[in-house]
Amino acid sequence: MKKLIAGVAASLTMAGAAWANEDVTLQLKWVTQAQFAGYYVALDKGFYEDAGLDVTIKPGGPDIGPEQVIAGGGADVIVDWMPAALAAREKGLPLVNIAQPFKKSGMMLTCLKESGIKTPEDFPGHTLGVWFFGNEYPFLSWMNHLGISTEGGDDGVTVLKQGFNVDPLLQKQAACISTMTYNEYLQVLEAGIQPDQLVTFKYEDEGVATLEDGLYVLEENLKDPAFVDKMAKFVKASMEGWKYAEEHPKEAAQIILDNDETGAQTMEHQEGMMEEVAKLTAGSNGTLDPADYERTVDVLMSGGSDPVITKKPEGAWTHEVTDKAGLE
Repeated sequence: MKKLIAGVAASLTMAGAAWANEDVTLQLKWVTQAQFAGYYVALDKGFYEDAGLDVTIKPGGPDIGPEQVIAGGGADVIVDWMPAALAAREKGLPLVNIAQPFKKSGMMLTCLKESGIKTPEDFPGHTLGVWFFGNEYPFLSWMNHLGISTEGGDDGVTVLKQGFNVDPLLQKQAACISTMTYNEYLQVLEAGIQPDQLVTFKYEDEGVATLEDGLYVLEENLKDPAFVDKMAKFVKASMEGWKYAEEHPKEAAQIILDNDETGAQTMEHQEGMMEEVAKLTAGSNGTLDPADYERTVDVLMSGGSDPVITKKPEGAWTHEVTDKAGLE
């Protein structure tokens, strides 16, 4: 009888193991906001659970570097901008892009019209606000593309190390600041400045856009077929989340608020952010377009004496995961 009970118990344990969801930890690039709506929607609507996954989403912040988190084993997959990921890869952290939910860049410079800046040729002699911690790479590449020094002076621009707010523009410490179409630009408007008081330069329009918000894993993990299979389920369910968020911006915004443990987000701002983010994810099924990758590499290598990367990466992206997910 004891053998029978033990056998039944073992069978139940094996059955339970067979039905257990696979764990996935995702590290975001920034705090909980609609920039990452697809992942929160996939979690909230049960898309991950339906795929057999138990997904943990870890918000980022000013003191959190996704590259450091995944290098330390704190995440299976991270959201990162390609300039930072390729720079990290060249320095020895073998990150690989497995999917690209964002088709377009949301980065731009937003300038006060009263500064007199009408075109990029008017930048010299002015102070421009720039994010750092890896976010400066697209800006530096653009200035090099224009042949404008970032060392100040009449022929160059003075770079103001910008915090993650729009104060330098509101307080007129800088003629232009870095903004994302879906966040800081909206903050400027919410502060009472009207669109006709501003001049904007989108990186997409200037031909210097680089890929943002891709999904990256460590190269060595892709040697494990079980990991590739798990990531395929994750990417497919995440893209279901993104497409749902695009079609239901108000519901997505509410899901973001429900998951924002800081309580700092507002419904109005998240709705506006979701509508703008949807413009960037539209047209992407998650599969990286090699042409977009090549354009990003060319921009990053056009930094003259100080390029973001010094040589063309090899093995920095793969379609293996999206192909397995049926997204090709």
